[in-house]
Amino acid sequence: MQRLSYLDAQFLHLEDTSSPMHIANIAVFEGPVPDRDEIERLFESKLPRLKRYRQRVREVPFELGRPVWVDDPRFFLRYHVRRTAVPAPHDYNALCQLMGRLMSHLLDRDRPLWEVWVVEGMANGQWAMISKSHHAMVDGVGGTDLLGVIMDKDPDAVLPDPVPWSPQPEPSQLELVRDAWRGTAEDYQKRGKAVLQDLKHPREALRVARETSAGIRELVRRIVTTPPISLQGPVGVHRSYAPARASLADIAQIRKAFGGTVNDVVLAAVTAGHRAMLANRGDDPDRAIIRSLVPVAVRGQGGQALYGNRVSAVFCDLPVHVVDPVERLHGISAEMKRLKGSHMIEAGAYLTTMGDLYPAAMVGMLTRLGLRLSHFFPQRSVSTVTTNVPGPREPLYCLGRRMVESFPYVPIAQGSRVGTAVTSYDGQLGFGVTADYNTVPDIGVFVSAIEADVAELLARARAKNAELPRLTQESGVRPVPTAVLESDASRYASKA
Repeated sequence: MQRLSYLDAQFLHLEDTSSPMHIANIAVFEGPVPDRDEIERLFESKLPRLKRYRQRVREVPFELGRPVWVDDPRFFLRYHVRRTAVPAPHDYNALCQLMGRLMSHLLDRDRPLWEVWVVEGMANGQWAMISKSHHAMVDGVGGTDLLGVIMDKDPDAVLPDPVPWSPQPEPSQLELVRDAWRGTAEDYQKRGKAVLQDLKHPREALRVARETSAGIRELVRRIVTTPPISLQGPVGVHRSYAPARASLADIAQIRKAFGGTVNDVVLAAVTAGHRAMLANRGDDPDRAIIRSLVPVAVRGQGGQALYGNRVSAVFCDLPVHVVDPVERLHGISAEMKRLKGSHMIEAGAYLTTMGDLYPAAMVGMLTRLGLRLSHFFPQRSVSTVTTNVPGPREPLYCLGRRMVESFPYVPIAQGSRVGTAVTSYDGQLGFGVTADYNTVPDIGVFVSAIEADVAELLARARAKNAELPRLTQESGVRPVPTAVLESDASRYASKA
């Protein structure tokens, strides 16, 4: 039995039929589609390393404590590993329509909070695997790590033999209450020890307190409402989904020419998508404010566990009013540099850590009340979410079949009708754009603008760098290796 953190529990409280809180991924493979027995044997062999996949959430009576993870005595693998097929014309559009439908449905709270769908019927001899996990179980970085557990780096890898598993007895109501009280005492004890440790180094503690206070002030300043636009407002229960693609080598070349980070180039391309969408819908991009929540991983040392959410965030105003792509990139770079120095990340991490000390019943009641009110008064502080997670650099294989592409999925909630998730894989970037089905029928405009913006930036970068080989030879300066440029993605990557 293991308690959810404050942040993990919030993803449960924030969920309803119009705001499913799961993250997901589409992985596309080449080669023949594995049959049911092969897929089930794959997961049976990997489950010993994925203990959360056989656990479900149990609520503590009267919300005297946060929910806990317990072994599911009714665990049935075939319920979670499913098969489906895309209809004619068997292309990516059909796959994305399927993705939208699957993402529109809640996961069953009475079972482990994950599903995997093996998708047949794709053109060019390909097939896909759609994985879906609740955000309470895993964040974006953890989700990428889980993908690495299920897949193999060696196409000829031999699956380990399944390990017999017996679920631990489910706790009684009384045991749940006792564990909640014990856990609350431990939380306060840990916080007390941290305070005592801070008192031993008062100057450092004072510096951290000043920086955290400055970050909190910046967070509060960023949560003010923005002018209404059509990309904000109530959302329904259905989702649409569309992918975009870019080469990491191209992104690195753009970064090399114009400065900033890989993540800045990604945000600039997403900004171009929002600008195109605003113009297409009759909004004025020159007056609109698109404020994006940009999650940032704060796992740090000792935070390498697969499960749970270890994130903070910054609120970045995307420069949709800027017409020129290069100027837009420079604007993003300057804004992100300023935000990283504002201590907003540290403040967000502090607030979520302190959340573990809040009474669970109060937190649950207030969060659910806010969720209900959001249906009538959708928030206008955050326009969208943009999350960027570094993925595997080398090819991965599923039962000997090579994964050729990967596209992530991020949930949206009341008030934000569009969200973007980005992940890297084997030298490529996959953008996954989520939208409310009923109010955002023009999602194709968004993804087309992302790819067009990267193409224009690349063309201008190549024109600017045309003389670079001659200049570096004359000066004796060695060019920066592409691998070094790409490593910047892992330094400043965002997560979900």
